[in-house]
Amino acid sequence: MGLNYPLDIDAWAAWQKKQNALRWAKTEAAGFFRRNRGNTQQGPASGRLYVRGSVPRVLIVLDSFSPTSCSALLEPLKYLSIIGLAIWCPNANGTPAALAEYLTDEWEERSLSATELTKTLPGVRIVLSLGHYLQLGRAAYQYAHTVGAEYWVVQHGLLVPAAPPLPVGCTLLAFSNADAEFWMSGRRDVRPFTVGSQLLYNANQKSLGVPVESSGAPIFLGQMHGAELPRSSYVNVSYRFIKKHNAIYRPHPSETDKLSTLTHALWERQGIPIDRSGVPLNELPNPVVSIFSTGVLEAAIRGIPAWVYHPNPPGWLEEFWNRYGMGRWGEDRTPAPPQPDIEPARRIAELIIEHSLEA
Repeated sequence: MGLNYPLDIDAWAAWQKKQNALRWAKTEAAGFFRRNRGNTQQGPASGRLYVRGSVPRVLIVLDSFSPTSCSALLEPLKYLSIIGLAIWCPNANGTPAALAEYLTDEWEERSLSATELTKTLPGVRIVLSLGHYLQLGRAAYQYAHTVGAEYWVVQHGLLVPAAPPLPVGCTLLAFSNADAEFWMSGRRDVRPFTVGSQLLYNANQKSLGVPVESSGAPIFLGQMHGAELPRSSYVNVSYRFIKKHNAIYRPHPSETDKLSTLTHALWERQGIPIDRSGVPLNELPNPVVSIFSTGVLEAAIRGIPAWVYHPNPPGWLEEFWNRYGMGRWGEDRTPAPPQPDIEPARRIAELIIEHSLEA
């Protein structure tokens, strides 16, 4: 069991585009109108560059400021004070709060397009990113080839067969040996290191010495935004569990599309409670259930009963449950995932220092 597209990033992108047909149609329509206004060329990738040190040896590339992205890519900064660094991220009005907390030293800031990377950062030896499947990461991959830098990919979430393939010749920093094998899918061109999950490590640190007593109705974590299963499967499985066990539905933050919001409204009219409280999941005492959400592992770390549920799971989903040690509903609850001896961010920093000095 492994990726649906182990190597071909273009085939994966075409599949992803097809899965998001409605969103894609809107994008294409917008592109049509831009072209008819004479704007026929899409410019090179552009972002905001932050630089520390006269000769940066490491370039960290963020395609978004999501919590998982920042946790995976920015936490190592705490242990990289001796190395010149650069961060390339999306343009924003001012420095985003998610980034500002890591910029504790003297950093220079400017706008930078992909075409300027080679001239501006000729001394980079390692590019650290989440992969080459989004705009900045893709441009940084091409830049790495140009300057002869190594391209490192940090795992930031749980892996399913629909995950994008790894870049050719990259270094992988994975949650576990099993995840590394899954993502590589038999490839020999990738150099793997197992470092653990910074997101789960942080959750574990916050839970230490904090007693938690579970109470209340089960909360079913929504995943209607996902492309891994048909939308009808997400809806039917969620509805079936909620009605049978008097559970509460908690929409995923990405469930903002029209079809999802209409489903939420219909369920509310049928008496299904929708959690719109805005209270972080890690502050709720309720048992947690989902099809395959990371929230199951985060709840288990806190000592909250957590399970996965699907009445007729496909083979890949059962493999996923087994790989992450998730307990099926009706069986033993999910145990807290094991933690590495060394904090993942520290281990990543150690590897960066070791290999950047060698290069």
